[in-house]
Amino acid sequence: MFIKIALKSLINRKTTAWLTVLSVATSLFVLLAVKQISNQAKTSFGRTVSGVDLIVGARTGQLNLLLASVFRIGYVSNSVSWDSYQTIKTQKNVKWAVPISLGDSHKGYSVLGTTQEYFDVFKYGNKQSLKLSQGKVFSNATGNVQEVVLGSDVAKKLGYKLGDSLVLSHGVGVTSFHHHDHVRFTVSGILAATGTPIDQTLHISLFGIEVMHVAPHAEEHEEHEEHDEHEGHEGHEGHDEHDEHDEHEEHAEHQQAKIEKVSAVLVGVKAKFASLYVQKAVNDYKDEALMAIIPGVALTELWQMMASMEKVLLLISILVLFATLLGMSTMLLASMRERSREISILRVLGASPLFIFCLIELEVLVLTLISLVLAMVMVWGVSLATAPILSAYYGIFIDVSFLSQDTLYIVFSVLAVSLFMGLLPAISAYKNALQTGLLVK
Repeated sequence: MFIKIALKSLINRKTTAWLTVLSVATSLFVLLAVKQISNQAKTSFGRTVSGVDLIVGARTGQLNLLLASVFRIGYVSNSVSWDSYQTIKTQKNVKWAVPISLGDSHKGYSVLGTTQEYFDVFKYGNKQSLKLSQGKVFSNATGNVQEVVLGSDVAKKLGYKLGDSLVLSHGVGVTSFHHHDHVRFTVSGILAATGTPIDQTLHISLFGIEVMHVAPHAEEHEEHEEHDEHEGHEGHEGHDEHDEHDEHEEHAEHQQAKIEKVSAVLVGVKAKFASLYVQKAVNDYKDEALMAIIPGVALTELWQMMASMEKVLLLISILVLFATLLGMSTMLLASMRERSREISILRVLGASPLFIFCLIELEVLVLTLISLVLAMVMVWGVSLATAPILSAYYGIFIDVSFLSQDTLYIVFSVLAVSLFMGLLPAISAYKNALQTGLLVK
């Protein structure tokens, strides 16, 4: 009965009530969105790499090296020589060292050159290993380098299957004007989904990277075409010679491909305390200007940089929400004069001043609850729409969900504040009810 009266009262003032709901829902949407994006970004970044103790690269900012090598954000300006990689790999405290090469792409997705060992030692999330949903990983052998292992999102969004052929491009942008079309790669495997930037990455061997960047033998190819035109026959001998020439050309490219440098090196140590020893050895390395970073420390620095911005955004969101709730309180207070007749009727029917007081507070609660539900639906919808964009361009993977611990905390806090803001119109209605009661008597 009590709720029914409150709802009917709001329906009688539906235009004002809906405008209030929309304004409160919009301010709540901003607050919830800021908090969700912040939490999801931390979760996404934190689960991307968990089995790598050090990342070695040319001397630069540690955040730049971390973002480029792990999250595919930005690029590595300088490289690590192959000799330096071999030196790092043979250090006594190093358990494994996997080189990676970046700088190429395919239709906006990053290409990562590495070794077969990458799929065995790289961990994500809670020390989870990479798994294949289909096919196999490429071979380290130089004779068969034109194989590519796709991340799950790449295969899904581009519709690739095992055995499909594709061409990679130079640069990390969505649009590339330089395609390595003299080398075609065949899909040998597709990784299972990880919820990390790995899903958005194409993996090829380091020799594949080098072969791809070896200039095609244009002159030999032109001479071969000219020779075919003069021959003008389709016998088995012609085909055999053509195949033999292609094999010879591919072998020549493989011979020319020599790994000289890589973008970075992922390192695992034999014991956790050894990370500092290896880091110091790399930073003091005299043959080349290198640096080693600990991913967890670099992430902490990133969150410290983002903390001030996050606090500013949250403060602005809270102030906007407070102003909106204050506007709702003002609206209810202004409507008290219009509702004097309604209050009088309720008093005649036997409603006490306390009943009128609780009725106003209940209206505030109903308006706030509807606004909260609408705001959460808006956040859910926007998250669904922006999740592909955030994952493709920023490497941030959002888990779309209605409720979390922070969301519940915000919900209860907003309800408490709204009830507090509703005290002013409720007290005004209470006093109005008392005066009406005296007049009735």
